[in-house]
Amino acid sequence: MSNRFSCVALCGAAAALASVGPTFSHEIVGNRFFPATLAIDDPGVNDEMALPTVSAFKTGDDPSVKQLDISGEFSKRITEDFGVSFGSTWTRLYAPGGPNMTGASGFQNLETNFKYRVFKNAEHEFIMSVGLRVEWGGSGAQDAGAERFTVYTPTLYFGKGFGDLPPSLSWARPFAITGQVGYAIPGTSSFSTVSTDPDTGDQSIDTEFHPRVLTWGGSLQYSMPYLKSAVVDLGLPDFFNHLIPLVEFSLQTPVSNTFTSGTVTTGTINPGVIWVGKYYQVGVEAMIPVNRQSGTGVGGMARPLFANSINAGRPKFGY
Repeated sequence: MSNRFSCVALCGAAAALASVGPTFSHEIVGNRFFPATLAIDDPGVNDEMALPTVSAFKTGDDPSVKQLDISGEFSKRITEDFGVSFGSTWTRLYAPGGPNMTGASGFQNLETNFKYRVFKNAEHEFIMSVGLRVEWGGSGAQDAGAERFTVYTPTLYFGKGFGDLPPSLSWARPFAITGQVGYAIPGTSSFSTVSTDPDTGDQSIDTEFHPRVLTWGGSLQYSMPYLKSAVVDLGLPDFFNHLIPLVEFSLQTPVSNTFTSGTVTTGTINPGVIWVGKYYQVGVEAMIPVNRQSGTGVGGMARPLFANSINAGRPKFGY
């Protein structure tokens, strides 16, 4: 499989589900609207298309490398509670990145996410979903960092709004939290290469172990649309009534088979804001590394998300 395969597979999957529809669909639980967050996945099962998500940051390599990512993801409900998404990322590594330290570019591996909503409680604005994300090994460019092995990540997603707080805490009702906990399992536990010394002819074997990784993250949100519609209308300009300020964190912790990877937790903390409209939303966040191994300096990311024009708001089966 190749970079071209990633593009063709993503477009083909979208086309296979196509039929025209006009409406926006996203996760609403009671009075609570859970937006699509940038750093982690939201807990809902939705019809949407995120294109493009652009992020720029410096890696935790030594020396640090400037990296630009441009990604897209298409999501479609198959039934009311079950959905599938397809996504891929194009990466540009600037010098001294890449295998020859002169820079590199190419697509990362194609990713597919299968998600099922298992619980939804409107009164308490609570939702829980389970999913399986698959990164298809060998479908991207190795020079850009794509792995040759497939990774399977079963994940638990949840969201909770605080609209059920008592009247004395009405100021806090617009708050909500979301989170996810996953366990990334490589399809192969290690990869060995044999090298030969040109002078002596002696051979040596280098083994790289692929760790199993705990992937975890969350968000704290304050919904201005919720404040206006369900708490109090402050008479603010309409632009501010569409804003959802938030802070996200996205972390990875190797937990087993860590002989060559170490066990240091890496990731970023992402303060930002999302503007939500009827047919699209736009999000902007800073990317603050949690330690030196996670990167140097502050990066940034931005993403428009559109109502899925391919039968949006209507599952393929169920009604």
